[in-house]
Amino acid sequence: MKIRELTALELGAKIKAGEVSCRQAVEAYLDAIEKKDGAINAYITVMRDEALARADEVQAKIDAGEYADSPLAGVPVAIKDNMCTKDVLTSAASKILSNFKPPYDATVIEKLNAAGAIIIGKVNMDEFAMGGSTETSFYGATGNPWDVKRVPGGSSGGSAAAVAAGMAPYSLGSDTGGSIRQPAAFTGLTGIKPTYGAVSRYGLLAYASSLDQIGPVAHDVKDAAAILALISGHDSKDSTSIIEEAFDFTDSIVEASDFDADGKCSKIAGMKIGIPANYFGEGLDTEIAASIKEAAKALEAAGAIVEEFEMPIVDYAVPAYYIVACAEASSNLSRYDGIKYGHRTKNASDLVETYYKSRSEGFGAEVKRRIRLGSFVLSSGYFDAYYKKALQVRGLIKKAFDEAYEKYDMILSPVSPTVAYEIGGQIEDPIAMYMADIYTVSINLAGLPAVSVPCGFASNGMPIGMQFIGDSFREDKLVKMASAYQAITDYHKSRPAIFADEA
Repeated sequence: MKIRELTALELGAKIKAGEVSCRQAVEAYLDAIEKKDGAINAYITVMRDEALARADEVQAKIDAGEYADSPLAGVPVAIKDNMCTKDVLTSAASKILSNFKPPYDATVIEKLNAAGAIIIGKVNMDEFAMGGSTETSFYGATGNPWDVKRVPGGSSGGSAAAVAAGMAPYSLGSDTGGSIRQPAAFTGLTGIKPTYGAVSRYGLLAYASSLDQIGPVAHDVKDAAAILALISGHDSKDSTSIIEEAFDFTDSIVEASDFDADGKCSKIAGMKIGIPANYFGEGLDTEIAASIKEAAKALEAAGAIVEEFEMPIVDYAVPAYYIVACAEASSNLSRYDGIKYGHRTKNASDLVETYYKSRSEGFGAEVKRRIRLGSFVLSSGYFDAYYKKALQVRGLIKKAFDEAYEKYDMILSPVSPTVAYEIGGQIEDPIAMYMADIYTVSINLAGLPAVSVPCGFASNGMPIGMQFIGDSFREDKLVKMASAYQAITDYHKSRPAIFADEA
């Protein structure tokens, strides 16, 4: 038995049964990090000593009968570097926070610890989650495990790369405009962006507060659903926390045994999937379009009802998103001034110069670009012309989704117009990179849930992903359809060559 070939839930079950110890599980992943991460650069901080000590602590509690209701007790996890971990570097991949060790844990970290999870490290990301390729990190670009010369997506590229390469069984990422779903699609993984307000943002270093949401990245939807159930629920420390109880997906998972001899599945029979026809026009790679339409046919054959419809308002999603997101970023990042914590310049003679030089030295080019754009659209004379209109478009996008859900249980769409591209391929062209978010940002603007799952491979060997988009707090429907798809396909079981032990 090779520990790293197990899913997170399978590993948790082996640990509970005494077939694998917590220390063995942690050591397997720490060894993999040591062997492989030099080529990938997924980790910013590896918590070797802390993880091994925690493994012994959790093992003792499991032996004493604790964590009986936790399916992930003893299982290692990687955390995106924008979630606060007490006394452990939390930098958001930025120079300005390169010495910041929070005095507290984020709520999701508290929940993981309470469930017996073992954090093995903090993973790379685009600086302050601003980017779609994990190239804007102060710590350097992360490579895609399927081809290290290509990007793993972003901003949660480290979260995805660590799992895809077998350096963590699952991870947490954050999604502001596609930052969980796009990396999952680029690396052949499953990622869930929950409904806004379903998972606490307390302790998440904010990019755009009305858009950010924490979610899981894993090999399959069963793992992702179990992780989401663990971290979801109300939090009094987050004023945007909405749901009272954590999700329960016990009845939402579809197994191969749920299909009859004719390939029909009663659990998804009659569920209606809408496909926006305008999503499949110019700009979408033909191989991605073909893979998604093939997936739609497979689900239709299993009993789902698939229909095409038009949703033209989403054509305005990208400009609306970047106006709203950058406006919120300019406000959120004003706290990093070189005074209270973080990087402070050594070459200033007065307070104003300290502010100016600390921020100039501490922020990267993409963060500066978005702060400038956000400050501009919020400025006097431009607020009504840009920011106010973007909010109006945001309302129209939400209305369009609401109308769609009066007819459909969910929407099926691409995640990205292309598969993973080469490192350096778009970083010098911000507009091209921003337009790559065309299929994902509308979901964040509307506060909706979405699940990204692998659905094929391009002719160059890179994974292709698609996403199911649901109505607010209907993650159960998305998990049901995604698990049904994974019950009849094996794309989620594919692993890159670097995953192997000998790599």
